[in-house]
Amino acid sequence: MLDQWLIGIILLAMLVLLVIDKWRYDLVAMMALLTAAVLGLVPTTEVFSGFGNAAVITVAAVLVISQALWRSGVVDALAGWMKNIGDNPLLQLVTLTAVTTLCSAFISNTGTMAIMIPVAMQLAKSSGNNPSKLLMPMAFGSLLGGAITMVGTPPNIIISDIRRETTGQAFGIFEFTPVGLGIAIAGLLFMWLLSHWLVPAKQGRSKSSSLYDVSKYLTELYVTEKSNFIGETLYALEDRSESDFVVVALQRGERRWSAPPRYFRLQADDVLIVEANAETIQQVIDGTGMQLNAEEAIDERFLKADDINVIEGIVGHDSRLIGRSAGDIRLRSRFGINVLGVAREGQKLGTVLANIRFKPGDVLLLQGDRDTLNEVFQRFGCLPLAQRNLRLGVTTKLILPLGIFIASILAAALGFLSVPVAFALAAGLMVTTNILPLRELYESIEWPIIVLLGATIPLGSALERSGAADTIANSVLAVSAGAPEYVAVGLLMLVTLVLSNIVNNAAAAVLMAPIGISMANSFGASIDPFLMAVAIGAAVPFLTPIGHQSNILVMGPGGYRFGDYWKLGLPLSVLVCAVAMVLTTWFWPLY
Repeated sequence: MLDQWLIGIILLAMLVLLVIDKWRYDLVAMMALLTAAVLGLVPTTEVFSGFGNAAVITVAAVLVISQALWRSGVVDALAGWMKNIGDNPLLQLVTLTAVTTLCSAFISNTGTMAIMIPVAMQLAKSSGNNPSKLLMPMAFGSLLGGAITMVGTPPNIIISDIRRETTGQAFGIFEFTPVGLGIAIAGLLFMWLLSHWLVPAKQGRSKSSSLYDVSKYLTELYVTEKSNFIGETLYALEDRSESDFVVVALQRGERRWSAPPRYFRLQADDVLIVEANAETIQQVIDGTGMQLNAEEAIDERFLKADDINVIEGIVGHDSRLIGRSAGDIRLRSRFGINVLGVAREGQKLGTVLANIRFKPGDVLLLQGDRDTLNEVFQRFGCLPLAQRNLRLGVTTKLILPLGIFIASILAAALGFLSVPVAFALAAGLMVTTNILPLRELYESIEWPIIVLLGATIPLGSALERSGAADTIANSVLAVSAGAPEYVAVGLLMLVTLVLSNIVNNAAAAVLMAPIGISMANSFGASIDPFLMAVAIGAAVPFLTPIGHQSNILVMGPGGYRFGDYWKLGLPLSVLVCAVAMVLTTWFWPLY
C-alpha cells in the first residue's frame, strides 16, 4: 500500500508540474523517474529500460521518415496543387483540412502543419478570406489524421507496444484505421458544416500578409553636417538607447542598405530608417543632433533588398527561443537579424522588443539576410509563415522516398518484419540514399519526446506493479457501477482525453494504459477496446492550445486566445468520443 501512495504522489506531482509548465516536460518526467528509482519503486535494472523500448525506437524512426518525406517535397506537391482551388471559403476549408488529415496519418503533425499553415495564409490573403476560419480546423484535422494509423501519432505506437508486452501481439499498422478513420470522417464533416459558426473570426489577417503595419513604426532620421555622431558606428548609435531602437535601413546618396551591418560608420547626409517609439526618437535627436526627415511616407520597401527579406515566423513548441529574449540571444549582433515585431494571441506586443521573453506560438517579424533567416529559423526551432519554394525537383526524388515508406508499411503489415525493425530500416535507407542528409538525421528527432517516453514507460510499469493501477481502475469502475461495460470504456476515453489536454498526450497514454488494462481484467473482458479507448482519448486534445503542438502553431497566425479553442473543441470532442465508443465496441468486442 505504501508503494501505491508513493507512486501516486510522484505521478500527481509530475502532472501538476507539467500543467504549471515551469520546466519542460522531458525534464519533469526524468526527475519523476529518478525519484521513483531512489525510493525503490523502479528496480535499478529497469530505470533506463524505457529508452530501449520498441515504442521509443519506433517513434524515433517515424520522426526520421517524416522529416525525409517532408524534405523530399511529397507534401509540397499537394500544397502546390491546392493553390488552384479558388476563392470559395468552404472549398478552401474542405481541401485544406482533408489534405492535412490525410498527410498526418503518415507524416508527423508538426511537419504537415509547417507546410500547410503558409499555404492557408496565402490562400486566405489572395482570396480575402479570414485565415482564422481555416487554421484551427486544420490543426484539429491533423490530430484526427494521427488517429488513423499506428504511425500517425506517438500514443498509438505506445499503445501498440503495451499490447505486445501484455498479450504477445502488437496492434498492426492499420488496426487503428476502422475507429480512427471513422472519427476522422465524422470530425471533418462536423467542422465543414459548423466550424464557421464556432471558430471566432479574427480581424485584420486576411488583408495583409503580416500582423503588423510596419510603416507606422518607421521614422527617417537625417544626419546633418553638424551631427556629433558623424564617424560613429550604427552599433554605437543603437547601443546608446536603453529602449528599442533599430536601424532597419540606411540611404546614402543613390545607394540603400536594408538591415545594414552594425559596423557601418555614419556620414553627413545619410538618411536612417529606424524603428522606435516617439520618446526614443526624441532622445536620439537630442543626443546626436540628427533631424527628422519626413518628406515622404515610409513603407516596407525600405525593409527589403535583393538579399534582405522580412518574414514572419512562429516560435515552435520546442524552440530554443522559449524563455529567452532577443537581447539574450543577441540576434542583431550575432546574426544581423532585426526583430521588428512580436505578436502573441493575435496582438502586437508594444513593450521593449529586446526584453520580451518568447513563448510557444509567438509570431515574430524578422528582417535580415535571406540565408541567415533560414539558418536562424532552423537553428532556433521556428517555422516560417512565408510559403516556401516548392521542393518538387525531379520525379525520382518523390518516387524513392515514397517507395521506401510504402515498402516498410507493407513489410510490417504483412508480417515480414516487426514494426520497429521495418521503420528503423526505412529510416536508415532514407539516410543512406541521401534523401535525408546525415547532418539532419539527429536534428529530425524530437528528443524531448524521446526522453519523455523513455522516462514515463518505467513509471507506467511501476504504476501497474505497485497495484496502484488496479486501485485507480476500481475507483473508476465504482463511478460506473451498475452500468454496462461500454460505459466504462467511454469513461476511460473521457478521462484520457481530459488528461491529454493538460499534459503531453504521449505521457497520458503511458499512464492511462495500465489503468485501462486493470479495468478490463476486472470485467474479465478483452483489453483491446480499453487500449483503443486510451489511444483515441490521447490522440484528440481539442480543448486547449497546450494540448498538442499543432494547436500551439496556429495560435499566433490565427490570432486565437486560449479560450477560443473549446468553442469548436468541446462539441468536436463530444462527437468524437460518441463515435469512437460505438466503433470501438463494434470492431473490438468486449468479450
